[in-house]
Amino acid sequence: MTTTTDTAAGSGCARPPLVTRALLLRFVSLLGTSVGFNLLLSAVPLYARESGGGGHAAGAATGALMLATVIGELATPSLTSRFGYRPVLAAGLVLLGAPTLVLAWTGGLAAVVAVCLLRGLGFAVALVAGGALTAALIPAERRAEGLALVGLVSGLPALVGLPFGVWLGQHLGWGWVFAIGAAAPLAAVASVPALPDRTRATGPAVGVREGLRSGALLRPAAVFGATALAAGVLVTFLPLAVPSGTVVAVALLVQPGAATLTRWLAGRYGDRRGSAGLVVPALLVSAVGVLLLAATGSAVAVVAGAAVFGAGFGVAQNATLALMYARVTPAGYGTVTALWNVAYDGAMGVGAVAFGAVAGGTGYPWAFVLTAAAVLAALAPARRDRRRDGLTAGPNGTGGPGRP
Repeated sequence: MTTTTDTAAGSGCARPPLVTRALLLRFVSLLGTSVGFNLLLSAVPLYARESGGGGHAAGAATGALMLATVIGELATPSLTSRFGYRPVLAAGLVLLGAPTLVLAWTGGLAAVVAVCLLRGLGFAVALVAGGALTAALIPAERRAEGLALVGLVSGLPALVGLPFGVWLGQHLGWGWVFAIGAAAPLAAVASVPALPDRTRATGPAVGVREGLRSGALLRPAAVFGATALAAGVLVTFLPLAVPSGTVVAVALLVQPGAATLTRWLAGRYGDRRGSAGLVVPALLVSAVGVLLLAATGSAVAVVAGAAVFGAGFGVAQNATLALMYARVTPAGYGTVTALWNVAYDGAMGVGAVAFGAVAGGTGYPWAFVLTAAAVLAALAPARRDRRRDGLTAGPNGTGGPGRP
């Protein structure tokens, strides 16, 4: 099954179909991963605090989740090379879902941290194995738009899951949160056998070690990491910093909604004009959004800040990932997926832990101001990357000679 073939604007050239049967099957495991992760992302820190752990437990829960995720992401490319996509993806889904059930019986800090570590490993394995497979299933000519579509599919569960997990736990009980969070990834395992086990990877291989030495990959990853740091702060501490639960629920709905929309728009723009020129504006918009969140007592400022930050974050997601994929051959897709997600999850974990420590001394408003400053610090690598590759990017989002 494929979509109708597009015609490139103004060129008269037919473009390859974007949505295929294999990609639709991949969306099933993508949805399971996203629901299992996002439903608990804000809920578990709040559950840990209400179980007697306080704000320290909230930061520890997110920090443990992201630490394990980073470790798993770095290890997954070698696992997929050895075992193929299917068994690795299935193992990740099981690890993401099954340990969640433990939280239905205990809320102790040790148990919460242990579950978050296992879930982080599962999320990493499912994310990197599935992400590399997804990139191989998208035509290079439509990479940014394809990534935007993937972002839409994974963003919708985030749009619903972030606020719904908190609401569900507070109104119907945490057991419902944990049951749904476990069921979604475990059910998605059934779709894995129908996926391709391996795809043909052409060109020279780019391992994680080589990727970590490549400025062409590290600069976009570092820039995106700055916005992800702020995202980790928002999802972990907004429920603690803002006194109104209703305002928090609206903000947690608005932020991924804005990110999903702008990620799609950035992808449409990137395939036609190039993604390089979007990175600096995305940083600036993200920083303004975080700065608005400092007014924690104002419902309007908090919701507006979540929307503005989400808009910048969505553009940064699409633009940086499209640039990184464009700078490697298909043999390097697994490494790009790992490095980009390490930047994502590592920064989220660092942001949550650091914000908790800083907010204890400064209070939440000033801690948000300092977070906005940290986002702006990423302008340095963003401008360096832009100067090196210039704005001569073609429709695929790369500046030509910028391959690692």
